[in-house]
Amino acid sequence: MIRVAQVAPNIFPVPPEHHGGTERVIHDLSTALVNLGVEVTLFAPSDSATDLPRIGDHPSLAALERRHGRVAPGVPAALDAVQLEALRLRLDQFDIVHCHGEFAHAALLGARRRHSLTTVHWRVDELDRALFFAGFPDLPVAAISASQAAGIPASNRAGIVHHGLARDRYALATQPGAHVAFVGRMTDQKRPDTAIRVARAAGLPIRLGGTIDVGNPDYFEDRVRPLLGEDAIYLGPVDDARKAELLGSAQALLFPIDWPEPFGLVMIEAMACGTPVVAWNRGSVPEIVEEGVTGFVVASESEAVAALGRIGQLDRARIRARFEARFTAERMAADYLALYRRLLAA
Repeated sequence: MIRVAQVAPNIFPVPPEHHGGTERVIHDLSTALVNLGVEVTLFAPSDSATDLPRIGDHPSLAALERRHGRVAPGVPAALDAVQLEALRLRLDQFDIVHCHGEFAHAALLGARRRHSLTTVHWRVDELDRALFFAGFPDLPVAAISASQAAGIPASNRAGIVHHGLARDRYALATQPGAHVAFVGRMTDQKRPDTAIRVARAAGLPIRLGGTIDVGNPDYFEDRVRPLLGEDAIYLGPVDDARKAELLGSAQALLFPIDWPEPFGLVMIEAMACGTPVVAWNRGSVPEIVEEGVTGFVVASESEAVAALGRIGQLDRARIRARFEARFTAERMAADYLALYRRLLAA
């Protein structure tokens, strides 16, 4: 039996309550690995609600901020340091250490880097990642899309594993309502304001769910709130149940990203509901959305409006079937297990 440490970031609990796609992926991956016979230990905050064996004495950054308000800038680094010390003391208990945070773990692993795997759940085309990869050319990194892999040095690339979701979290919804949906952080990377404009131009109401970005709260107040109205309703953060209702009852998901999206988990959450996706042609989008099958890939607001006019042509049952074929947690876990075995064999 392969023994694997899954090392989560300390920002949100695992699984997350609302926002936290990384933490959701880690929990689904860990659970699916256990079902494949892998022994998994989760390094995650103490407020994580999971049945998986877990190590971690401190709550998440999100829990600390709820309790104390905005914390000092050094708190995240302190949480990471304590977590990595707990990992260091137990390194000999694992065959593979799979880290989902960034940077500091690479130095800690030392000679164990060859039997580790790092998944970066963010863009990799900025200076901090370039410095990181240059400093650790022997660190195996799994990309979450081919788009992301293109920015990872060849010496680090261990493979590509698309995200997956627990198969039963969302169900096929065959009777959508009149609205379209937007789900994501209220920030300039995700562009909820663009989604509102597109929906209005198409003559469709829109419902928006997601957290206001703590790093950019003025964006919501300045760019999104002025556009809200009876036909554009902001629902606030949405948990799994509310997200299932929002996506399942939508004519389509609008995904008007304005950055090189490394994956885009909400796209496959929509597909799991049978809901088609209208997404901008950036980052991983062309890999995830099958043109004319699970949605439409567009390059402008006018193209998005036109795509919404064709959305009824898509078969929601077929969209759900494509989710089951491509984006389940079982498939994700099998892909990662193959990478673990390849690393151990090498």
